Amino acid sequence: MLELIVKRLALGAVTVWLVSVVIFAGIEALPGDACTAYLERDAQGKLLENCRQSLGLDRPAVTRYLDWAGSALRGDFGVSVDGETRITAEVALRVKNSILLAAGALAVGVPLAIFLGVFAGLYRDRPADIVVSTLAILAMTIPEFVAATVLVLVFAIWLGWLPAVVLTPADAPALDFFPEFVPAAIVLTMVMVAHIMRMVRSSVIEVMASDFVQMAHLKGVPYWRIVFRHALPSALLPAINVVALTVAWLLGGVVVVEVVFNYPGLGRMMIDAISDRNLPVIQAITLLVAVTYVGVNLAADILSILLNPRLRTRLGRGA
Repeated sequence: MLELIVKRLALGAVTVWLVSVVIFAGIEALPGDACTAYLERDAQGKLLENCRQSLGLDRPAVTRYLDWAGSALRGDFGVSVDGETRITAEVALRVKNSILLAAGALAVGVPLAIFLGVFAGLYRDRPADIVVSTLAILAMTIPEFVAATVLVLVFAIWLGWLPAVVLTPADAPALDFFPEFVPAAIVLTMVMVAHIMRMVRSSVIEVMASDFVQMAHLKGVPYWRIVFRHALPSALLPAINVVALTVAWLLGGVVVVEVVFNYPGLGRMMIDAISDRNLPVIQAITLLVAVTYVGVNLAADILSILLNPRLRTRLGRGA
């Protein structure tokens, strides 16, 4: 088992390295550079030269990549195109806000999705399952910006229960975002619950139809004991990877939702950086999101290995 975990960790490290190369090469392939994109019509003469020197753009690409990658490993993403703003500090502030939004959505969404998935799976093809599954499909197919707009229209404009947009500054304490972040969290929860619920439902149906569950029925084991002690642990294992993808999706910054509600998270920062042609910030956020995806999925793989009794048994026999 240890050898398999080490291999997964090594594969994750290689993946992160390859992603960093692709990100840096992609930025390099763009016409011009960060200074010409930022200065636009003023990109000439001494002003352009000073900008390139402050960002180190006058050095060879390989040298700049090694410096950038080495600094990123230490948590330092350099400075913005203005030559003064430290990117790490700004990104850390937005990451804190995105984590707040993600935590609110996860705290409600994951338990609700698991409950609905198990409920729908146990009552397969019955009216309750049909209703829950239909609502899940609707939540998956409705675009996020449509759901966000409808939510604002109903709960902010018509009923006046919730604020329409977030007006709290990005550097405010976490508690100051309540209740402004609630509408954004609701939209994210709707999408998240739909995806996880469908996976849990399919897993429950598959496990309940398996041979060992049928054998337990024949031996007279009580139904709910079979469900809670034997079926559910096996049925929930495949959902770990879906939850991991959801966490990475949330922490990476859901751009559409953050833009609609003006939420000062990582996704909103990315949009602002694109509008300002701030390539160093775009580069840093892209790498951070990629590392988040790789790290969370790697953690989910390792957790699946540790929690899967059949895999542990096979690995133990092979040792």
